[in-house]
Amino acid sequence: MGRDAWSAVTAGEFAAEIARLAKGLIAVGIEPGDRIALMARTRYEWTVLDYAIWAAGAVTVPVYETSSQEQVAWILRDSGARGIFVESAGNRSAVAAVRGSLPDLAHVCGLEKDDLDRLAAWGAAVTDEELTARRRSRRAADLATIVYTSGTTGRPRGCELTHANFLATARNVVLAGVPEIAGDGASTLLFLPLAHVFARLVQVGCVECGMVLAHGTPGTLQDDLGTFRPTFLLAVPRVFEKVYNGAAQRAEADGKGKIFAAAADTAVAYSKALDTGRVPVALRARHRVFDVLVYRRLRAAVGGRLRYAMSGGAALNARLGHFFRGVGVSIIEGYGLTETTAPIVGNRFTPRGNRIGTVGRPFPGTGLRIADDGEILARGVSVFHGYWNDPEATARAMDGGWFRTGDLGELDDDGYLTITGRKKDILVTAGGKNVAPGPLEDLLRAHPLIDQAVVVGDGRKFVGALLTLDEEALPAWLASHGRPVPRGGSGGEALHLAAIGNDPEVRAALDAAVAEANATVSHAEAVKKYRVLDRPLTEAAGHLTPSLKVRRHVVTAEFADDIEALYS
Repeated sequence: MGRDAWSAVTAGEFAAEIARLAKGLIAVGIEPGDRIALMARTRYEWTVLDYAIWAAGAVTVPVYETSSQEQVAWILRDSGARGIFVESAGNRSAVAAVRGSLPDLAHVCGLEKDDLDRLAAWGAAVTDEELTARRRSRRAADLATIVYTSGTTGRPRGCELTHANFLATARNVVLAGVPEIAGDGASTLLFLPLAHVFARLVQVGCVECGMVLAHGTPGTLQDDLGTFRPTFLLAVPRVFEKVYNGAAQRAEADGKGKIFAAAADTAVAYSKALDTGRVPVALRARHRVFDVLVYRRLRAAVGGRLRYAMSGGAALNARLGHFFRGVGVSIIEGYGLTETTAPIVGNRFTPRGNRIGTVGRPFPGTGLRIADDGEILARGVSVFHGYWNDPEATARAMDGGWFRTGDLGELDDDGYLTITGRKKDILVTAGGKNVAPGPLEDLLRAHPLIDQAVVVGDGRKFVGALLTLDEEALPAWLASHGRPVPRGGSGGEALHLAAIGNDPEVRAALDAAVAEANATVSHAEAVKKYRVLDRPLTEAAGHLTPSLKVRRHVVTAEFADDIEALYS
């Protein structure tokens, strides 16, 4: 789809395309229950093929298009995939390199028009009655997909999710939980990977509840928001942080930094006042002024129609949540895992239903409790049936019908959940202090100069941190502070991150960011020293999962010398 125009596809056309491709799958010998892998970025063809695989009675196995050759081999072998759809020459090469070790893999097909037309042509002899019989042979309790966890530690495990998991969760979340997003003219721009369960749930929710679904990419997000103009959005906190930081930097560059800062403070105060049920007259008047001067432009930058957004994957900074609600874009946080078909709890879009700083209350059909050790346990219609080919892991994950999430949390008197850490991520200092790195890392990442933060200190005498700089934000920040932009690398184009990390004003800003984060924890949990890394953490290098979570064990191994330097 071109970025200058959006091609409309009606529900009837979508259904007809699903039928054509499902018949093709039946014609080439795909049987009910067969696993078919999908390796591509988020695009229209991904959604069509997902539903075509289901219509043929088969099971979809998503594979991130950025997966390594080893990961591709593991997922295809473990799932016993009969076929795979691949998007690029690189994806096809990765499959070809390991195909000799995959005896079950019989079909490799592209996603372009010629590829899909060829598949549909093979199915021309399959009758509508055959397709209907195949589709009706499957029940809600049957397996719909095997979603492999992105794996912050160890080898990914396949989560078995049924059609009932998706249907019940989509209906409970959209229709009963956040019905505001499904009103007349509702639309969303999906740009997160469809291999991730949250994006997949949004896809199912849009089709199930009659909302317009568009497909985009992170690289063209800003332009796509302006041309497609969605009414609601699913994103990760980093997207909202970049929108805010970009607006602040543009205001600073235009000599309007003080106006923007005052507008931001007013938006936050206005949002907090909404929680009390009373907005003072003076604050309401100030908010109207800044709506004309600042907020309208911000809303226009995200398309002008965006009113609702959902944030997942990591904690959203509370001030940022208040800022956007004060501007006129309500962001709610939720919480869930692949094993729970995405969200099991979430805030609501009503003023009293959105308790910023928490991840909300359970959605209908879900039960939640906190174990004696603080672990969050869940049960209900969204909880998976088990790990594919791994009954031992399934048994370890369950506790008498309750799923052990591995995350730590607290429930308040009104049933709102706050995530306090991850059991496996808890650091224990040499002094015996337990430290949850997640909240500190979330606060540090909210600073415009910081791209990633990894808190360390397990078995050490104090807590430290590894920081990487945001290469997109750096040039504007340096220029606004009258600092040169050191360049280096091939052709002199790349930023010289080591030099920038030693700049006195940059260090002062980072010192302030660390101090602000430390103010939220005890002295024993505070970051005493930090080190700026000379290169970014990337998915390509294995530092991040496709859903942008830090692979802590990879980072600490690769940057062991930097960690040692903190304590030497």
